[in-house]
Amino acid sequence: MGEAIEKQAQTQPAQPRSALGPGPPALSVGGLTPLTTIDYPGELAAVVFCQGCPWRCRYCHNAHLAGRDAAPNLAWADVVRFLTSRRGLLDAVVFSGGEPTAQRGLGAAMRTARALGFKVGLHTAGCYPERLRVVLPLVDWVGFDIKALPERYTELTGVAGSGERAWESLGVLLASGVAHEVRITVHGELLPRAEADWLVDRVRRAGAREIVLQNAKTGAMLDPTLGPNPARWLLEDRQPVFYKGITSRRLAGAE
Repeated sequence: MGEAIEKQAQTQPAQPRSALGPGPPALSVGGLTPLTTIDYPGELAAVVFCQGCPWRCRYCHNAHLAGRDAAPNLAWADVVRFLTSRRGLLDAVVFSGGEPTAQRGLGAAMRTARALGFKVGLHTAGCYPERLRVVLPLVDWVGFDIKALPERYTELTGVAGSGERAWESLGVLLASGVAHEVRITVHGELLPRAEADWLVDRVRRAGAREIVLQNAKTGAMLDPTLGPNPARWLLEDRQPVFYKGITSRRLAGAE
């Protein structure tokens, strides 16, 4: 069952269908990673990729998950059966995307995962502050993407007001006390080093406990005109380095 789901998730890209409907629908799933050691620090996890995102970030490397009007790649019921078979083998389920909070069925899916005995992780860019506030009591750990200073978000996401929503969501997360990691993805055309300095300092002042910088994965960006990532300062000999006292890391496949 696990091998079949893994093969299906890897070979069948999701096609557009609405993730938002009346009431809490079943989660619209764009893919599944059956086992990961890197998406929830310290835990063996499965990753459920939620279909749909309201933003169009220029360096996004999961563009196939952006469309909201997508037919699910996997039925949520099949994912639940897979997770049931992994009880005692996996520690956690991470809801990633896309943007998980774009789906009204997220809370119900998280409750199902918790009922099966799993910890719950969430990867989010903070597109919907109020929805994040609602699901945080169901979450054990959050990987939160901060992309830029608030005034620079529209250039990156293509959506007016996205910076205000992201930074409001960061405040919601930090006030909640939920364990977290704030990730800053760096493409030198969009986040020059001087601006990265300001961004890291502002995230620190907001109260983030864990901050990680990572180079953008440039092999399949939504906006290929960005080209190779010139942020070479973030890496030394292709190994993680310390920058401003925090850890940086290289995304798999990044240039």
